[in-house]
Amino acid sequence: MPEQPVSAILLISCPDGPGLVAAVTDFIFSHNGNILHLDQHVDQQENVFFMRVEWDMAGFSLQRDSVEVAFASLAKFYEMDWQLHFSDTRLKMVLFVSKQSHVLYDILSRWQSGEFQVDIPLIISNHDDLATVAHQFDIPFRVFSISKDNKAEVEQEQIALLDTIEPDFIVLARYMQIITDDFIHHFPNRIINIHHSFLPAFIGARPYHQAYARGVKIIGATSHYVTADLDAGPII
Repeated sequence: MPEQPVSAILLISCPDGPGLVAAVTDFIFSHNGNILHLDQHVDQQENVFFMRVEWDMAGFSLQRDSVEVAFASLAKFYEMDWQLHFSDTRLKMVLFVSKQSHVLYDILSRWQSGEFQVDIPLIISNHDDLATVAHQFDIPFRVFSISKDNKAEVEQEQIALLDTIEPDFIVLARYMQIITDDFIHHFPNRIINIHHSFLPAFIGARPYHQAYARGVKIIGATSHYVTADLDAGPII
């Protein structure tokens, strides 16, 4: 497989205001950067500006270890929360599963084919049913038996193990346990849940009827960030 060109990816959220797009794109242009993708959105109710911008590092006048320092003053001026990533840095993803295998197989097949450019150092489950799947893909598999009485204690064991791995994010791939607030707060905005249905967009009774009434044209799996409110986190 030919070596892929390296790009920089900047994620931004900040109070909305004039000149934000111009300031960010001018920063990139002034250092000879070629923008590959740019998406922006304004939450008008909360007055928050969001941007994801990706540019080619080939010919960029700043070395990658200097980009953060150079951008920091601009970010401070606009009160930005921001993250900088590079496309050749593989993120670490840990999977949580239970008994159903279809989502796990789909993720691992895409990972094995190279579609998902991540490392998967561990699969965690509350049952041993999918151990053979993990072994098939040569990924370590760890079982934590969870009951109502030991849930808090077991989650602390899981957190301790995950802290040694330092995953960039966690994916709940049909993990049939409710994650506690303490666990969520330990990994803020880093846990993704996958639903096979309309959750979390349409909750309660008759979700398909709700979707039809709202004019939904395309259905399928939905992913969202996990928050303390069950099945109510932001849809990705």
